[in-house]
Amino acid sequence: MNRLRDRVREITNARSSGEDVKQLIAKLNPVRRGWGNYFRTGTCSREFLKMDRFVYSRLTRGLYRRGGQRTTRRGIWTGEQFWAMGLYRLRGTVRYPAQATPGRSSLSRVWENRTHGWKGVC
Repeated sequence: MNRLRDRVREITNARSSGEDVKQLIAKLNPVRRGWGNYFRTGTCSREFLKMDRFVYSRLTRGLYRRGGQRTTRRGIWTGEQFWAMGLYRLRGTVRYPAQATPGRSSLSRVWENRTHGWKGVC
């Protein structure tokens, strides 16, 4: 996940603070979707939550970094605003792998239960 963080930092660096938010989201979505699809099997839901928070903080930091905006005039950016603009959300995309073998049926594998283990004829 550190490489994903580095990639997000590259996309949301100080040079891109003048870009439109929707353009940044368009650059971030394929990267996040690819990493999310690769890592979604297993127990990574906590990491996905951390990644969503990290991307949110990088985007808000970039928006607040823009020149000419006074702290009193800045609007408060919420995660819901970014999701409404189309930012891909990793939260909720975890898929747990299915069981490798089917569950054992309640029926016995022995042809007849009464004759199991008998060596001779009754």
